[in-house]
This record gives sequence, structure tokens and C-alpha cells, in this order.
Amino acid sequence: MSMLKSKFIDRSFTLLAVGSLVVLTLFLLTILVSMSWYTKPETFLKTLLSEEISFSVKLSIVTATVSTVFALAVAIPSAYMLSRTDFPGKSLIDALLDIPMIMPPISLGAALLIFFSTLLGEIIQTHFVRFVFEPAGLILAQFTVVVAVCIRMLKAAFDSVNPRYELAARTLGCTKAEAFLKVTLPLAKKNILATTIISWARAVGEFGASVTLAGATRMKTETLPIAIFLSLASADVERTVAIIFILLGIAISVLVFLRKIIGVTPVWR
Repeated sequence: MSMLKSKFIDRSFTLLAVGSLVVLTLFLLTILVSMSWYTKPETFLKTLLSEEISFSVKLSIVTATVSTVFALAVAIPSAYMLSRTDFPGKSLIDALLDIPMIMPPISLGAALLIFFSTLLGEIIQTHFVRFVFEPAGLILAQFTVVVAVCIRMLKAAFDSVNPRYELAARTLGCTKAEAFLKVTLPLAKKNILATTIISWARAVGEFGASVTLAGATRMKTETLPIAIFLSLASADVERTVAIIFILLGIAISVLVFLRKIIGVTPVWR
């Protein structure tokens, strides 16, 4: 290949990459700017300071955080098992774990609602925790949506860690658990933290499963996405846009903060 042709291909590739990034950025900015025309600063401030939205902000952050912690607690050992072990029915189980990603969130919420109408579900509701039309239902719905994403991303993270490192630790006297905690987890740390960020962001914006299972009761199960739904249902466009910007502001602020704290950097740096 000639030098001239090689330079042309390199420049074309760079132009394509830059162009794609610019187009996507402009597309998203256009959407945000177009929404800003439908609200006013005073409406935004009034909405932000209202008791209802303050409740929604706190509820969204708490439920997203709790559901993400639960999802990680289940996903880390599950993903490690899928990554390192072969067992009968593994392919079937691996496929079943993708169901929450395949099904629309509203379908997941409906499935959970139907489950709690069964005898087992009623026993759980009566003697343990009430989920239907309760704040706990928000956590369960978010967990169900997020856990599959966690498992898939964490399995890829563990797959990228060479098992020979664990075997070397085992030959030096570590138990299997110690090799996992002292070798595998540190090597997969950045991928695990990236999974945490993505999972939390997905949980805080979850709507379909949450509203189906927990309902849309103001000042009870009203997360920010549900507050947006309630406001839009009452045809209050100005308030709806204000809540959308509040949700975006909180989510972006938390994600930027986490990325700064975690220090996730590209591998080439």
C-alpha cells in the first residue's frame, strides 16, 4: 500500500470518528436546547425547591443506590461462577440471566406484579416485605432491571483476567477465596467500578418496571422518572421539562463525581 493511500485512509478514519462524535453531540444538545424553550428559570427553581420534588430526589438516590448495591452483591459471585466454571446447564442459565435485558421494563414489572398475586408471593407480602405499591417495590424493580446488566458486564471483566494469576496465587498458598479477593478483584477493579456507575445510572432512570410494580403515588413511590410521568399526565409541560433537567443534573453530577473519585482512565494512558 502506497504512503499516499495509507495517509488518505488514516485521515478518512479520523474524519469519520470525529464526525460521528460531533453529530451525536449536536443531536443530544439540540434535544436539550429544544426542551429549554418550554420552561422558565422561575419554574425550574420553584420545582426544584418544592417538597414533592425534594422527596422524589431523595427517593431516587436512595432506591438507586440500594438496588445497585444488591445487584452488585449478587452479580459479582454469579459472574465469577459463569466466567470460571463449567457445569451442566450453564448455557441455559446464561441465557435465562439475559431475560431482564431482553424484556421491556414494563413487562418485567407486570411479571413481578403477577408473581406477588400467587400463593408464594402473597406469603412473602404478608409475612416478610410488602413490595406491591410500596417503596420496597421500587428497589426490587430496579434490582431486577439492573442485575442482568451487572452480570453481563462483570462476566466480561472476569473473562479478561487471566486465570493463571489465580493459579499462581493458589500455588503460593492462597485459598480460592483469597485468590479471588486479592488477585482477581483488584485486576478487575476498574471494570467493576465502571459497572457500578452504569448500573446506578440505569437504576436512577428506571421507570417501566417501577411504576408497574410500585405504582405512581405522590410522596410515596414517586421517584423522579415517575414524577415526570405524573407531571406529563397532567399536561404541565413546563414542570415536566423542569423535572427532566433536575434528573439530568443530578445524574450527570453524580456520574462525573464518581468518575473523578474512581479515576477511570483509558487503558492507553
